[in-house]
Parts: sequence; C-alpha cells; structure tokens
Amino acid sequence: MTDPLPLAQALIRCRSVTPADDGALAVLEAALTPLGFACQRVDFGTTPNLYARRGTAGPHLMFAGHTDVVPPGQAPWTTDPFGAEVRGGVLYGRGATDMKGGVAAFVAAIAAVLGRRADLPGSLSLLITGDEEGPALDGTVKVLGWLKGRGEIPDCCLVGEPTSKVELGDTIKVGRRGSLNAAITVHGTQGHAAYPQRADNPIHRLVRVLHALTAEPLDQGTRFFEPTSLQVTSVDVGNPATNVIPGKVTARLNIRFNELHTEASLTARIRAVLEAEAPRHDLAIECSGESFLTQPGPFVDALVRAVRAECGRDPALDTGGGTSDARFVARHCPVAELGAVGATMHQADERTPVEELRALSRLYARVIEEVLG
Repeated sequence: MTDPLPLAQALIRCRSVTPADDGALAVLEAALTPLGFACQRVDFGTTPNLYARRGTAGPHLMFAGHTDVVPPGQAPWTTDPFGAEVRGGVLYGRGATDMKGGVAAFVAAIAAVLGRRADLPGSLSLLITGDEEGPALDGTVKVLGWLKGRGEIPDCCLVGEPTSKVELGDTIKVGRRGSLNAAITVHGTQGHAAYPQRADNPIHRLVRVLHALTAEPLDQGTRFFEPTSLQVTSVDVGNPATNVIPGKVTARLNIRFNELHTEASLTARIRAVLEAEAPRHDLAIECSGESFLTQPGPFVDALVRAVRAECGRDPALDTGGGTSDARFVARHCPVAELGAVGATMHQADERTPVEELRALSRLYARVIEEVLG
C-alpha cells in the first residue's frame, strides 16, 4: 500500500470520463477502509462523491481531488488510455497526472505515515469528487456545504492538482484568478447601408464599448497575481448582406481577474460603459469562481518546509493557470495546491514517471507530518 503505483493503475483502469465513475470511488474506498477511514458516498444529483475521514480531533487536514478525467481526445495514443501501462519506467494513462496519480500518491503517503506512526495526532480526510472536469456543480462545492452542516470543515486543505511546472515541488499554488464570462448584445435599428441616417448601427456602438473596456489595463497586478486580463473572445453579427446595417450584434468577453476585483465590481464596470455607449443592450454574466489567495502563514509554511526537506528546493508561490476546485474550498479554510508535474495533463499519452509518482507520495507524507505534527 505504501507504493502508489498499483492504486494509480487501478484508478486509471476505471473509465471515469466525467461524469462517469466506472467504479473509481469504490476502488478508492477499498484502499482507504483498511487504513481506518470511515467512508461515505455523498452523491448529489448524478455526481458521485466520496468523503473519507480518519480521526475526530484537530488539527484536521483534508486532501481534495477528483477521479473523473477528460476524454482521451482525437489525437492518437501509443497505448490504451485506460490500460495503465508502465513502459520504460513511465506510467501511461488518462489521469496519470490529472489527477488519479496524485490521489494514489496521497493514499500511499497515509499508509507510509501510519506505518511509522500509528498514533498520528489530529484527523485526515479526503474529499474526492467525480465532477471536477465537468460543470463542477454537484461535486466539491456541494460536499463542502454538507460538511459545514455537520461541523466538519477542516483546518486546512491540500488540493492535489498537478501544479509542478518542470520539477516536482517547484510550484505551490496559493491562489487562483477569478474567471468571468460576459455576453453583450447591443441593439440598434436595422437599415440600408446607403441610408445610415435612417438606422442605428449597433456595431459602431459595440466598437466604442469594447474600446472603452480594453483601452487601459484594469490593473498592474499585485504581489501574488499578474495583471487582470480582459479578452474579447467573440464578435458575432450573423449578417450575410453587404448593404444591410444589422439590428443587433453580440460580443463575448472573458476576464481572468485578481483580488483587486470581484464579479460585482467587474459587472458594474461593464454596465457603466454600456449605459454610456449603448443604452439598448442585454448583458449576461457568468462567473465560475472569484479569485482567492491563501496568504503565507502556518499552512503554506508547512508546505514549503515539506518541499524543501523532500525535494531540496524553494517552491515558487504561484496563482497562475485556470480554475480548480480550490476556489470552493477557499470559502471555508486555508487551501493550497501541490502536485505532480503537469506537462502532459489532458494530452494524448498522458504520463508520469513511476519514480516521480513515488517521490510525490513521499512529499505528501512529509506534508502530513508537517501539518499534523
């Protein structure tokens, strides 16, 4: 059990392409129960979730992750994506890095620590969802609400996403940018292009709107975050005619924002520009997550010490990349992300060196000991 490879292979062989489970959580439950974990399936809707806890005292360290994976994709693989083949000392398979390998490494780390210290203080838990690669509506966020109702919110949480860039432990993610999508439809008055005085061209209004939104940077970045990025991702008119001024035009924006902004403040900014330049408009906003930051403190310091001791390097504290389920955990307790080198995640021939997987397990064991004492 202290070798993560067999469990990683068993998980990869479950074809748990989101939202399917295909037995992945049952494999994990079978591995955790002999280690003294009380396991509960906490499904919401059609989303499979597993919560497992060992101990009742504090401090309480939670490991959060997922067993669902993205599809193999269209690019050809040199091996079965769900075969979990080891070739040349490398484990191949969908989820090898993102993140069945990380889940297996943490379970193996627990087994190793308990083998040395049966009287390990505090509590360990795992929150594993089958809905991270999908809509993320009935997974981690719902289980955390369920845990809050039970008074079981952890003191800190490690998310096992593949955060390392080049070498194991080179990066700890202590936050993530927020992500907001906006759909703007500007209404005008359709007319003949030769008689513009009889029409109101919504494209001209939209151009002014987009210029106002993009002409100046939203900020210069902060200590841990790069500058906020507002990108126009689409402008659609649907007008096949060359001599017709259209009646409406739609644009889409994506904003990746730091802690200087919120969904509310960005929405207000967009609305103000629209009111000034295009009073007749529709605006739809979808925010998949606010930005969050876990400031350096006891938990982050413990992770840094673990990386230094096990990997011999000082990790960068980073907030780049897309969103993860850490955005839900951040509402409840300090959270950080630390995991495998993610160079091949979501690619064909996703893979991780077996020795790196084992090194990740040793790193997680060091984290457990640093946090729980």
